[in-house]
Amino acid sequence: MRVAVAGCCHGELDKIYETLALAEQRGPGPVDLLLCCGDFQAVRNEADLRCMAVPPKYRHMQTFYRYYSGEKKAPVLTIFIGGNHEASNHLQELPYGGWVAPNIYYLGLAGVVKYRGIRIGGISGIFKSHDYRKGHFERPPYDSSTIRSIYHVRNIEVYKLKQLKQPVDIFLSHDWPRSIYHYGNKKQLLKTKSFFRQEVENNTLGSPAASELLEHLKPAYWFSAHLHVKFAALMQHQATDKEQAGKATKFLALDKCLPHRDFLQVLEVEHDPSAPEYLEYDVEWLTVLRATDDLINVTRNLWNMPENNGLHTRWDYSATEEAMKEVMEKLNHDPKVPCNFSMTAACYDPSKPQTQVQLVHRINPQTTEFCAQLGITDINVILQKVKDKRYLFGEYEEQGDLGTDDSEEDRSEYNTDTSAMSSINPDEIMLDEEEEEVVSACSDMNTPSVEPSSDQASDLSTSFSDVRNLPSSMFVSSDDPSHSPTGREGKPGETVQSGDEKDLTEFPLKRLSNEHEPEQRKKIKRRNQAIYAAADDDDDDNDE
Repeated sequence: MRVAVAGCCHGELDKIYETLALAEQRGPGPVDLLLCCGDFQAVRNEADLRCMAVPPKYRHMQTFYRYYSGEKKAPVLTIFIGGNHEASNHLQELPYGGWVAPNIYYLGLAGVVKYRGIRIGGISGIFKSHDYRKGHFERPPYDSSTIRSIYHVRNIEVYKLKQLKQPVDIFLSHDWPRSIYHYGNKKQLLKTKSFFRQEVENNTLGSPAASELLEHLKPAYWFSAHLHVKFAALMQHQATDKEQAGKATKFLALDKCLPHRDFLQVLEVEHDPSAPEYLEYDVEWLTVLRATDDLINVTRNLWNMPENNGLHTRWDYSATEEAMKEVMEKLNHDPKVPCNFSMTAACYDPSKPQTQVQLVHRINPQTTEFCAQLGITDINVILQKVKDKRYLFGEYEEQGDLGTDDSEEDRSEYNTDTSAMSSINPDEIMLDEEEEEVVSACSDMNTPSVEPSSDQASDLSTSFSDVRNLPSSMFVSSDDPSHSPTGREGKPGETVQSGDEKDLTEFPLKRLSNEHEPEQRKKIKRRNQAIYAAADDDDDDNDE
């Protein structure tokens, strides 16, 4: 099966589908599935634009609304996760996933589905330590704080995904798993993005939560975006007692959708020819959702997930055979995802722009139907009840009251924030145009997997044939592989082998354009240098 993967979409659906059509002309056949790794920007109208965490000058309608209205239809099944530049009010309607337009499916805050026998999982948002242990308390209309915290990953979603026992084929995240850069061509990465050097050397670049999931799930493929650079890696996991040989994960991050950028990749993925050619629910995932329904938290209070430490009566929420049979009965033994998309908000009309569209916290009928069938709770219903209760008792909320609280005790189990960079990524949208962001600390997290020897090069199979334990902090040396596949300029039809499988750098695609990139990247002038070291990490949401 031919699967296309896109990096940061930024609402450029027309251009992505046009590039796919070009890929089909060049390639051996049609693309069967498109996976998008965040910043999808499912913007329906002007109100949705106001819920997107970017400066006003970057709020453009783009082309999604045409697919939402039915004017156009996605030519291929499209599955996406959320990033940190989204129409958050729209995606919040679908916490467990659902259709945002015909043939375009959102995986939810976290989710797992199946398509033609391939098991696809994902987690939306980016990691921020100060919000990680909070509940999903945000609701529209957002203030200057919640418009950012709404897309921050929470421990409950990671906890649910860690209950999975069955193998995952493909996993999507917006930000990179921390330490993944040690398994690819770091030298080429830092040549392209030199401002990542400090975080790479300190092993603080990326999400520790995603790294935890990578180690637990060990998917065959992991795709990300966020840092606006193409980067491939091969992570060889340590074998468990039940495994004769450790599993390996092929990682690929892609750029944003712009001319002459590596934002799209097409690859062949083995599938089950007997599996149905429509999207299916994953029964194990639905069983985990039912089991963890009582763990829903819609407050700003910090909390830890249940664990086997003597403080919790239950800590294992993994799916049993009996529980999965119950889920199948609730689905009437038909796991097919219903094509039940419906418009829940007015669509943008270019001939009648509406600058004062009211922002409403909506309950989506897809979520209502899904929750009723499984017997689980719609987070938005609880949030509305909390709001109604507060108004009933005269507890009116002020703007900013639901913002994040960065007190000294407001910390996750991870000792550092990770998704922001201490140096500026010139490609990234700045949320605060008067400041540049800084990350304050290094991490001491250990990664129990194995890392490629730096003196191996030529191709993936040789680059990762010699492995050793990854230390908690790693200095980027000058002997990193400079000729590995991740550092080469791919050509259509070029194949790089890793064992018996094709490398992820096959069929690199760039949007065609007469535009040309400038010879030199514009230098960023650093202002208020003395402030950086003490900058509050709540202000560092330019978030790649």
